[in-house]
Amino acid sequence: MELKWNQKAKTAMQQIREKHYPDSVLHYTGDILLVAINYDKNSKKHPCLIEEYEKNESECK
Repeated sequence: MELKWNQKAKTAMQQIREKHYPDSVLHYTGDILLVAINYDKNSKKHPCLIEEYEKNESECK
């Protein structure tokens, strides 16, 4: 999960992918969700993106 402030949820998702956050839980046997949230200070809204992480077979070993 990545939280941004006054940016975009897309920017947070990009950071999750670029910094390889899922690598730390690759041996987890359940589903992995990537969650990117932005807090917009002016509107007080919390746009978010949620994606299921697709593990490669080689990552699961």
